[in-house]
Amino acid sequence: MNALKRTNSDDIDFINLVVLLDQDLAIRDGEDHAFYNQYNKIDKIKHTIVYYENGIPVGCGAFREKEPGKTEIKRMYVHPDHRKKGIASAVLAALEIWAKEIGYAYTILETGKNQPEAINLYQKLNYTIIPNYPPYEKMDNSVCMKKTL
Repeated sequence: MNALKRTNSDDIDFINLVVLLDQDLAIRDGEDHAFYNQYNKIDKIKHTIVYYENGIPVGCGAFREKEPGKTEIKRMYVHPDHRKKGIASAVLAALEIWAKEIGYAYTILETGKNQPEAINLYQKLNYTIIPNYPPYEKMDNSVCMKKTL
């Protein structure tokens, strides 16, 4: 059975998935990892989702307010053994529904050029590329995107 759980950044399943995400990003980001890592702390995130497949946590995502009316998608991850099953799409859709329920008008996110599968997913789900926003405006590896909810 598959299930989505709304939780926060204190959730141990979310924390464990983010550890795996950070290990993957350390490889993909290379020398830029320290820069990105400082903006990816998970303490005090009020809105996280964990995706369970047969009771096992296999995917996650989160959002936090960037400014009034705008939320930023963060910490999207699906375990490699469970990719290509629509889990990331389900997590992202659930995050967007939750953000809209709270009253956010649109979401933004940052991903990296070394994550082409993420860029493709976001574009497939109607995110459009925008100019890089702070603190990513000078990062050549960054790709920033936006979606109206």
